[in-house]
Amino acid sequence: MNKETIEEGKTLAIISYLTFIGTFIAIFMNFERKNPFTSFHLRQMIGLILMLIISNVVEKYVNSTFGSILWLVTFSSWLYAIIFAIKGEAKLIPFVGEKFQQWFKDLGN
Repeated sequence: MNKETIEEGKTLAIISYLTFIGTFIAIFMNFERKNPFTSFHLRQMIGLILMLIISNVVEKYVNSTFGSILWLVTFSSWLYAIIFAIKGEAKLIPFVGEKFQQWFKDLGN
């Protein structure tokens, strides 16, 4: 991605990390633009939302300690991702980011 593409998509990339509503706003606004930087961060955030749902289910129905740990990992991953969106970098979330890019590859294309 070139610098111009990143600058054009940076605001929507950051918005995508601000709650579920921000994610949906960024998805709809990116339908027109199809900015690769925004799409990258949208795929990361959709994956984080999936992780959050899984952590809540695990906490409630499987093991509250393990669910809490998974929630903490999800929160830490969210912080990691939003910091790089603010910096204008497309860094994968460790361990799971590549899978998120594969699973949600049609988002934003």
